Amino acid sequence: MARKPRIHFPGAVYHVMLRGNAGQNVFQEDQDFLRFYRLIEEGQKRYAHRIHAFCLMPNHVHLVIQVGEIPLSRIIQNLSQRYTLWINRKHEKSGHVFQGRYKAIVIDADSYLLELIRYIHLNPVRAGLVSLPEHYPWSSDNSYTDEIKHSWFTTDWVLSQFSDNRNLARKRYKKFLYEGLGESRRIEFHHGTAEGRILGDDRFLEATLEKANQKTAKSPDIEKIIRQVCRHFKIKETDMVTTGKSRKTASARAILSWLVRESNTLKLTDLSRRLKRDVSGLSRAATMFAEKAKKDKYSKDIMEKLKRNLL
Repeated sequence: MARKPRIHFPGAVYHVMLRGNAGQNVFQEDQDFLRFYRLIEEGQKRYAHRIHAFCLMPNHVHLVIQVGEIPLSRIIQNLSQRYTLWINRKHEKSGHVFQGRYKAIVIDADSYLLELIRYIHLNPVRAGLVSLPEHYPWSSDNSYTDEIKHSWFTTDWVLSQFSDNRNLARKRYKKFLYEGLGESRRIEFHHGTAEGRILGDDRFLEATLEKANQKTAKSPDIEKIIRQVCRHFKIKETDMVTTGKSRKTASARAILSWLVRESNTLKLTDLSRRLKRDVSGLSRAATMFAEKAKKDKYSKDIMEKLKRNLL
C-alpha cells in the first residue's frame, strides 16, 4: 500500500515522534542529548520553524513543531540523518538509529496545544523515570518556568494563553501541568483521529486538507526536474544513474540534489532511490554546490535560473 503524503502548509503545528530502531536507546549519555540539542538549533536556524515543546526520552523523542514554508519532512530528515551520522561515527558503526518513518500528527492548536504540551512534559513521569516533570533534565518543561533557556526554543505562544503577565503565566502553566499528573496514555496524541494524521474536529479536518491540497497542486514533479537538469547539462537521464566520474554528470547530480532539497515537497530519499545513490552523498553534493555558487557567478546563475523555472 502506498504511503499517504505528508500534510504541509505554512503555520501547521505537528506532534512529531521519533523512536529508536528496534526499541533501542537513542541516547546513551549526556553528550548525546546535547548533540541533539545542537542539531535542533542548527535546523531551526536553517529552516525557520518554531519549536514549542520537546522531550528527549532514552529511546524516543517528542517534538511540537510549527513549520513555515519548509515542510516538516525536510526538517526531520535533516535532524535524524545528521544525528545518525554523528552516533555512527562516535561508535564506529553503521546502521539505523531511528525506527523507520517518523510519526507526525497535525494538531488543532486552538483545541489541543496546551494538553499536548502537558502530555509530553509528563511523559518521564508516566515512564517512571522521575516523580515530578521538573526533575527530568531533557524536556522543555524547565524552559516554561524560565530555569533553562535555549536560543532555538520559544515559550511565548503557549505562556500567552495563560496570561499576558509572564510571571503569572508561568504559575498558571505549572498549576495546569500538575493537574495532569496521573493522566494515562492518550492514544489520540499518537494516532490522531481523522485520516490517521490529523487531530481536530471536522471543520479543522476540512480546512487542513484544503490547505494541504492547495500546496500539493503547486508541487514540482521530480521527473520533470530530472529532465530539465539533464537538458540543461546536455546529458542523458541514464547518465545520472551511472557510476562514471564525469565532471558534467557530477555537477548535474549536485544541482539536482540541491533543487530537490530546496523544494517544499520533494525528498532527497526519493531522489536517492531514483538515482540509486546514497542520500548522504547527494546531500553533501548539494551543500558543496551551494557553497560553490556563493563564489562562482556561473554556478550561481545556473542555480537561480533552474530554481526559478522549476520551483
